[in-house]
Amino acid sequence: MRIPPRYAQNIAVVLLGGATALALAALVFIIAFVMVKGMPAVNLKFLVDSPREMGRSGGIFPAIVGSFILPLAAIAIALPAGVGTAVYLAEYTLENRITRVIRIGTDCLAGIPSIIFGLFGFIFFVTVLRMGWCILSGALTLAIMILPTVIRTSEEAIKAVPRSYREVSFSLGATQWETVWKVVLPNAVPGIMTGVMLSMGRSIGETAAVIFTAGAALRLPTSAFDSVRTMAVHFYLLAREGISLENAYGTAAVLIVSILLINAASYWLMHRFISRRAR
Repeated sequence: MRIPPRYAQNIAVVLLGGATALALAALVFIIAFVMVKGMPAVNLKFLVDSPREMGRSGGIFPAIVGSFILPLAAIAIALPAGVGTAVYLAEYTLENRITRVIRIGTDCLAGIPSIIFGLFGFIFFVTVLRMGWCILSGALTLAIMILPTVIRTSEEAIKAVPRSYREVSFSLGATQWETVWKVVLPNAVPGIMTGVMLSMGRSIGETAAVIFTAGAALRLPTSAFDSVRTMAVHFYLLAREGISLENAYGTAAVLIVSILLINAASYWLMHRFISRRAR
């Protein structure tokens, strides 16, 4: 029995709308549940005080600092390597066996569970290189973990820049590197920023890869070789050990708000950059 096109269209709209509503409902439910459970514990003292009694009392200020230091350090390491790889694949090579191997490798790397990255970072950075549990070990591990995302999103953003832009640049006597630096990359910034935001969000919420490499110290770090605890690790330890579910939910609420604010600020900066270039 053939369904008339008009009815098929209506059925598709209903099914797609239902799937969207279901996804949004799950997201809203999770956020609302954590907020209801956690916001009563959040106040100024909770945000600026240090943990006491293994997190049973006090605040989460060192964890907040660690949650921003580690992802920023990881982005600082992964961004140049990821964008450089993307530029090489998109601008300096033709499609061949080597590029296919690199793309397959990055795709496989993106699918590896984070705990595997944590074990690798623990064995290589913490043990073999004798860095110990510290910010640098955690940042290098996170950088390797988010590198596939940065490479793939940057490569797609570079490919999305119209070919005519390059042709105009070449016709004016620019070299390939000048074209890449002054024409291609500025126009690919929004797509690259999307990859950076995805990587930042994953890094802030990461637990397994961090707890094996950066440690879980409750004090403020003073150097790159100090151990640090992130909010995700703090929440995990408080909840797993049953130390304080109230503080655990409070930490989770602050973590969710932080991620939402970072994403909102990133989108605002990206749209402002686009609007300025469009003038």
